Amino acid sequence: MKKFFLLLMLMIFFISGCGGEIGKPSREVIVIGLDEHYAPMGFRNENGELVGFDIDLAKEAARRMGVEFEFKPIDWEKKREEMTSGNVDILWNGTDITEERKEYMIFSKPYMNNRQILLVKRGMHEDIRSAADLGGKVVGTQAGSSSRDYVDASPDFKNSFKEFKTYLNFKEAFADLESGNVDVLICDELAGRYELSKVPVKFNIIETTVGPTCEIGIGFRRNDTELRDRVQKVFDDMIKDGTAKKISEKWFQADLIKVKR
Repeated sequence: MKKFFLLLMLMIFFISGCGGEIGKPSREVIVIGLDEHYAPMGFRNENGELVGFDIDLAKEAARRMGVEFEFKPIDWEKKREEMTSGNVDILWNGTDITEERKEYMIFSKPYMNNRQILLVKRGMHEDIRSAADLGGKVVGTQAGSSSRDYVDASPDFKNSFKEFKTYLNFKEAFADLESGNVDVLICDELAGRYELSKVPVKFNIIETTVGPTCEIGIGFRRNDTELRDRVQKVFDDMIKDGTAKKISEKWFQADLIKVKR
C-alpha cells in the first residue's frame, strides 16, 4: 500500500509540474510592454486586436525561440517604472535608444532609424517651414517620447511656444490637431507617415528634422543580458533569411531594417 501511495503521488507531481501534459515542459512566458496606440508599430485594429510592425516581428521571434510573448499595454510615460518593477520584461514598440533610457535598460542592436518631424493640419499654418517657425504656436507631442525629451532639454526653444501640450498617445494628439486645438505636432516620422497614409487629406508633413535622428532598438532590463542575447540571436536570423524585410515591406512598403545582414 505504501508503495502504491508513493507511486500515485509521484505521478500527480509529474503531471502537475508539466502543466497537465506528460513530457512537455510549461511554456515560458515573456511580457512585452507597449503603447497600444502607436501605429504602425503596435496598436489595436478595428476588431480590438493588437497588431503592428513590431508585433509581427515579436511574434515571429517568439515562435523561433519556442516561448510565448504576452503583449501588455502600458502608460508609455511610466515605462521606466514598468521595467524596473518587473511588470514587463521587454519594451518592443518603436523604442528610441536614448542616454536617459540606458540608465535602466539595455538594448538590442538598433534595427531602424527614426526622426522627429512636424505635422500640421492641411491648409493651416503655411508659415511653418522648420522648427525655427514654432515661436508663438501651440505645439504638441506625446508624453514620454523623444520629442518631449528634446523640447524639455531645450528651454529657449520651449519658451518660444505659445503653449506646449503633451498627450497620453499620438492617437489623442492627431485628434487634437484635426480639431484645431493644437497648431503643430512634433512626432515620430514613422507614426506621422502612417497616419498620413490612412487620411492623406487631413494633414501635411513639414519635411524637416527636429532634434537628433534616433535609432530604434528592443529594450530589456539592465541585468537581463541573457534574454537580450536570446532575442538578438533569432532577430539576426530573421534579418539574414529576409523575414524582417518582408514584415517591413508589409507595413511600410519598403525595407527599413537597418541591421547589417
